Amino acid sequence: MALRDSYGLFIGGDFTGGSSVFKTISPATEEVLAEVTLGASDDVDRAVAAARHAYEHVWSSMPGRLRGRYLLKIARLLRDRAAELAVIETMDSGKPVRVTRDGDLPLAAAHFFYHAGWADKLGYAGFGPAPRPLGVVGQVVGWNSPLLMLAWQAAPALACGNTVVLKPAETTPLSALAFAELCAEAGLPPGVVNVVTGDGVTGHLLASHPGLEKVAFSGSAEVGRELARACALSGKGLTLELGGAVAHIVCADADVEAAAEGIVAGVFIGQGHVCGAGGRLLVAAPVAADLVAAIRRRMLALRVGDPLDAGTDVGPVTSLTQLERVRELAASMEAAGGARWSAPCELPDRGFWFPPAVFSQAPFTELAGPVLTVSTFGTPAEAVELANGTRQGMSAAVWTERGSLSAWLASRLRAGVVWTNTVNRFDPAAPIGGYQEAGFGRDGGRHGLEAYLDIPGMVNV
Repeated sequence: MALRDSYGLFIGGDFTGGSSVFKTISPATEEVLAEVTLGASDDVDRAVAAARHAYEHVWSSMPGRLRGRYLLKIARLLRDRAAELAVIETMDSGKPVRVTRDGDLPLAAAHFFYHAGWADKLGYAGFGPAPRPLGVVGQVVGWNSPLLMLAWQAAPALACGNTVVLKPAETTPLSALAFAELCAEAGLPPGVVNVVTGDGVTGHLLASHPGLEKVAFSGSAEVGRELARACALSGKGLTLELGGAVAHIVCADADVEAAAEGIVAGVFIGQGHVCGAGGRLLVAAPVAADLVAAIRRRMLALRVGDPLDAGTDVGPVTSLTQLERVRELAASMEAAGGARWSAPCELPDRGFWFPPAVFSQAPFTELAGPVLTVSTFGTPAEAVELANGTRQGMSAAVWTERGSLSAWLASRLRAGVVWTNTVNRFDPAAPIGGYQEAGFGRDGGRHGLEAYLDIPGMVNV
């Protein structure tokens, strides 16, 4: 696996330079990985123009079965290059390589395989006999699972006949640039996929560009609110994925050891994973002491260190900015009376590291990091009230041996994904999305196609 010393912008099928550059660094070692071009206003204009030309002259008029063949080529390249791409993702994001290799990459490829099958069947998806693409779509991708989020946004957009301009997160741009190389290798027509790297200003330039028909955004709730206002005034379609911590509800009859294993894997080993950034534990009072003890035992075995080591469980936080935010929120929970516990571990001298921590008797705070907060409940109804008492309802996991109780809880939780006796299980055919400030719209499955189609009589938001 080799990284380039510098990367340009991928516009119109070729890499091209820009007026300035920035450095992307390894969160594990703080070493510079590569120089990346900082996209400016004229760069965004060029990318949107290239996407518009490809949409009007090639992609939208191409038969669906041919579009599907291109998506299959991309899917196979993702599958065949999974080991290389997993290393790139790990180096740039800090996520342990066994998570990127065994989780993110297979699922990213699966999204392209799945949506390739839809490309020539859109007339049978229930959106009318001849649904049309929207046009040019701007997609701003978050930092926590950058290649996976790119896949679940780009694959349905391309399958439906749209062209895209992708803007990866400033801190994790390398996998999107590697994806651009795969698109070129797959022979994708120039301009169908464009990648413009940069900071928040670049993202705002793209999202507010008048040449787009739709914006898909993954990121903070604050930016999401700004985009919602801007798109409402411009008439653009919009979908938002704004994250949120998993609410783990452990009932009195649950298998405590299995629940502890799943919670630790989801919150700490998969920390930063989509729908699994940080976590809050709501546990029935009679089993709270046993569960917390089991979680602590499992945390004692966690291996913190080099994310490129296949034996590592917990890597660094993605950026210094995110580390400072996690430290600040953790300090605020301690100041509010929360009791903090961390397993003894030696952190590396360089990099952005935060020791996995459990907070008891602390007010819940949304944060993306290796942190679990613990609260108790008396009745299932109280657990629902606590779980729904947050502004971001992204996902939840119910731990119980009773199917009827699991169904009762799931039907009342305001969360886009609810798992039973497991966590962080995804399938391209199953939609995901948030409630309230976790966003709106759905990604994946038939529901995810709707956001990228112009359906007569429907308003696309």
